[in-house]
Parts: sequence; structure tokens; C-alpha cells
Amino acid sequence: MPSKSPSNLSVTTGENESGSVPEGWERDFLPASDGTTAELVIRCVIPSLYLLIITVGLLGNIMLVKIFITNSAMRSVPNIFISNLAAGDLLLLLTCVPVDASRYFFDEWMFGKVGCKLIPVIQLTSVGVSVFTLTALSADRYRAIVNPMDMQTSGALLWTCVKAVGIWVVSVLLAVPEAVFSEVARISSLDNSSFTACIPYPQTDELHPKIHSVLIFLVYFLIPLAIISIYYYHIAKTLIKSAHNLPGEYNEHTKKQMETRKRLAKIVLVFVGCFIFCWFPNHILYMYRSFNYNEIDPSLGHMIVTLVARVLSFGNSCVNPFALYLLSESFRRHFNSQLCCGRKSYQERGTSYLLSSSAVRMTSLKSNAKNMVTNSVLLNGHSMKQETAL
Repeated sequence: MPSKSPSNLSVTTGENESGSVPEGWERDFLPASDGTTAELVIRCVIPSLYLLIITVGLLGNIMLVKIFITNSAMRSVPNIFISNLAAGDLLLLLTCVPVDASRYFFDEWMFGKVGCKLIPVIQLTSVGVSVFTLTALSADRYRAIVNPMDMQTSGALLWTCVKAVGIWVVSVLLAVPEAVFSEVARISSLDNSSFTACIPYPQTDELHPKIHSVLIFLVYFLIPLAIISIYYYHIAKTLIKSAHNLPGEYNEHTKKQMETRKRLAKIVLVFVGCFIFCWFPNHILYMYRSFNYNEIDPSLGHMIVTLVARVLSFGNSCVNPFALYLLSESFRRHFNSQLCCGRKSYQERGTSYLLSSSAVRMTSLKSNAKNMVTNSVLLNGHSMKQETAL
């Protein structure tokens, strides 16, 4: 490993502090182990925050996937994509967040050469699944609203599943270079100490971190969002036009269908908005550090900015189930029923007993009514049809 200048050292130890991509191991993020209150907060409170993100994200996304799988009425094209989005979030929560949180307990890379090759691929794959699924969701809403006649009827669910699998394949293939170029290296810091770090790109010159950060920003943020913006421009244009030129002969079914499509478009737009809000600071910070980070910055302000950017990116994997709960009445109803399944089961047993008792009483009443009808027919000469109508 060639010796590194201070500039190169700062790039290798700090370029990935944004957390938006598979991360190097940044020693400069942690304070010195002096037993101060600041160290206690960083090493205890912040990992607890990460644990909260993992717990909330896992519960929300697992519940979302379970609802879509177990309820046949919820198996639609948009919900398959939303389930795919939840799967990508679960992967991020299970890999990226624990690895990032472990830095507050260990000062060096603890996952070996295999981990340095595998973890970056998994992490970048999860980011790719999220942004590419949002793009596919936007395309689906575009077809449903702008070109509803092009919507497939037969085999739509199967074709959507194929698309979801294709998103995973493309995401993995785009992440393969991370495994090819990532390596574990021992870095000498400015205080004459050294530590091991997982480096995500070749260390031959200073151009590689710049190229890496720009490519990550373009492929996993700017280009997909540009495509999504084009889709939603046409969606908004169509909805505005239809609002002014809605024919009077539209029946209630058509109006209800259009309202449902508009509501789904709003849900996808909220997902996209959350993604932009949570990931944009990470990409900007990552590029800024790749182009301008010339020395290790141990300041409190740098630590806070980096921490906020990371927590925002990880928090994005938690917000989609909450957004869906607030915006979708059917999902909210199924989610509440899942949460109250124990109480509901008890109530169903009680209801079953009441229904069985009622059934006995109704059988008795029907028997009496039948006798009354028969007697009425015999006495008054009315037909059975008339008595039944009464």
C-alpha cells in the first residue's frame, strides 16, 4: 500500500461519512476516549437512537409486507412495488444501520476482508432498490392516469413481479464494482496512530473519490428523480386538464376510479418527497467531502452535521409505512386489525357464542313463524307466496 499524503488520508478516512453509500471507517468522527460526557452521549445515546430506527423500521416494514401478502384484496400492482420498496428498506436496516452504529463501540473495521467486499454491495443494492422502485411506481401511476388504456389487465401482477425482480438484479449488478474495488487498509492518522478502514475505491490518486461521489449522486439520485419529475409533470398536467374538462356523463364508477388513482399518485409522491428530504443531505455532504475535504475535521459541528445526515438517510427506511398509514384508509384498517389481532380473536370467540345462541333462537322463531304461516293459509285461504312476502 503506497504511503498517503494528508490529503489522501483525509479522503480515505472521511469520504463516506455521509452514509449515503457503502461506508469507509471514519476514525475522525469519534472523540478521544477521555471519559467525558460528550463521549458518553456519542457512544451510548446515539447507538440507542440507531436501535430505535432499526426497531421501528423493522416493525413497520414487516407489517406492511405481511398485510400485502396475507390479504388478497391488497395484492395490486402498486402494492407489489411498495412491498418491494419495503424489502429494500429492510435490507438497509439490517445491514447498513448496524454496521454504522458499530463505529460507536469499535474504533476500527471489525468485519474483515469478506465483510469489506460484501457489506458495501448489500448496502448500495438496498439504496438502488429504493430509488429504482420509486421510479417504477411513478411510471405505473403515469400509465394509470395519463394512459389508462395502456394498462395491462391479464397477467399484470405477474409482469409486475418480474419488474420487481429485475430491479433487484439491476441494483446488484450496479453494486458489484463496490465488491471489486473495496479493500481493507491500515491508515495512518495525523496523530501518528493507525487504524484499519474499508476503502470503497482504488487509492491510486485523488480523482477516484470525486468520480465515485459524482456517479453515486447521478445514478442513485439525480437521474431517477429527473425521470420521476417528468412522469409527475405529465400526471399533474392530465389531472388539471381533467378537472376542467370532466364530462357530465361520467358515471360514479369512473369518478371513483379516478379518485383512487389520484390518491395512489399522491402516496407515491409523498414517498418520493421523503426520499429526497432524507437522502439529499447525504449526497451533498459526500460530494463536498470528496472535492474539498483536505484534512480531518474533529469539530463538534462537523460531527453533528454528519450525524444528522446519517440519521435522516436511515430514517427514510422507517417513514414509508407511517406515510401509508396516514394516506391509505384500507392499509390503515388492515394495520389496525393486525395490531388488535389478539383482542379481535377474543371478541370473535364471544361473538361466535352469541351468534350460535342467536341461531338457536332464530331457528325456533322461524319454526314458529312457519307454523303461523301454515295456519294462516289454512284459515284465511292466502297463498304461501303472499305469506312469505309479509
